[in-house]
Amino acid sequence: MSQTKQYNVAVVGATGAVGQKMIETLADRDFPIKSLKLLSSSRSAGKKIKYKGEEITVEEATPESFEGIDIALFSAGGSISKKLAPEAVKRGAVVVDNTSAYRMDPEVPLVVPEVNKEDIKEHKGIIANPNCSTIQMVAALEPIKKAFGLKRIIVSTYQAVSGSGTEAIDELREQSQSFLDGEDMKAEILPVKGDKKHFPIAFNALPQIDTFEENGYTFEEMKMINETKKIMHAEDLSVSATCVRLPIFTSHAESVYIETEKDGLSVKDLHQSLTNAPGIVLEDDPATQTYPTPLSAAEKREVFVGRVRKDLDQPNGFHLWVVSDNLLKGAAWNSVQIAEQLVANDWL
Repeated sequence: MSQTKQYNVAVVGATGAVGQKMIETLADRDFPIKSLKLLSSSRSAGKKIKYKGEEITVEEATPESFEGIDIALFSAGGSISKKLAPEAVKRGAVVVDNTSAYRMDPEVPLVVPEVNKEDIKEHKGIIANPNCSTIQMVAALEPIKKAFGLKRIIVSTYQAVSGSGTEAIDELREQSQSFLDGEDMKAEILPVKGDKKHFPIAFNALPQIDTFEENGYTFEEMKMINETKKIMHAEDLSVSATCVRLPIFTSHAESVYIETEKDGLSVKDLHQSLTNAPGIVLEDDPATQTYPTPLSAAEKREVFVGRVRKDLDQPNGFHLWVVSDNLLKGAAWNSVQIAEQLVANDWL
């Protein structure tokens, strides 16, 4: 990135799984930072975090923390964003919010830069980062939509526990050890910490991510449905989702069924649209067992696509397998990408 102008940046939720990835990503990308402020709850204040070899002390996030801040990256839970994002904006900062607090607010752009980066310039101080499972799916489907149109999406997700934070990661570790030692597994976090029942995730699959809505879908599933339509500017698109948590530490995988508007397409046509698409890596060769997996996608910023095949009954139906690191493209990297666009285009 060009280093002409530098910015005062704050990371809210700096000690969490996503916050830490945000800090790493800012360093990796050599983001033009004049000063970096790391903020968290009072519980984590006082911790020290390294940025480019320098130790920064984490401070408690308060409205006054945002004095003089140009860009604030939030990833500390929806209630914190609701409380502090307007305070940051009031003090002149542009907020990139990684929670669900503002995603469906009609005044707030919901952005995946590979899909709708132009929406960023419509911001009124807050830009929302979509749900991790939505981000990778729309990034993979946008080139297909652009080339051939899209009528329908049906997605089943296979999501990593890191999407529920560091406590869920620890719980998977502890349960796995207990199971291997022949002991009872303690479940206190998943599927949803605040819900009535908890189930072990180790050696299991939980068909619940977030709480259930009245229509029988979970909040995570509704996020995927609503956010996809908003990001793609496609209110008439049919979208349905089933979201499942698996005992994987990092990277979400998705089985995606789509129906294109254009008829007579081949797998080769879809491959072509994906090959040069920004942020997409095609790994698809059944003859050599080439396809992405959560392990192979971990610690990488791209979205990986494989297993592209034609539906056997529906002439314009196709199936794809989409994998991406949920803490990077699904959260930290997408947020930093938005910040890079703000700076590069002078959209602050």
